[in-house]
Amino acid sequence: MSLVFEGNEVGVDDEGYLLDPTMWDNQVAEQLADQLSLEMNEDRWQIVNIVREHYETTSCVPELRTVLKRLKEQSGKDKATRKHVYYLFPYGYGQMACKIAGMRKPLKVLLDL
Repeated sequence: MSLVFEGNEVGVDDEGYLLDPTMWDNQVAEQLADQLSLEMNEDRWQIVNIVREHYETTSCVPELRTVLKRLKEQSGKDKATRKHVYYLFPYGYGQMACKIAGMRKPLKVLLDL
């Protein structure tokens, strides 16, 4: 399976996760968000960018607690809550934010702990 935009093909698995995270860019993120019926806003972009930055420095997808710590550093404790993240990504951080950020499907659901 693949996503096609601007004449480029980006491989995805049967659930829509990118097969190669290096193929990600903002346009791919927007298309993935559209498929999840999410409009990308400033708060969603902040979390997606935290995921991408962590991945680029560690080659690992961050657990939610890591994202919350980073959110607290960037935006204060009001936004650094599970409730806020699940408001933005109602079907789960691992299932939605990581997909939009271009990560492969998480092998464990512990990302949401």
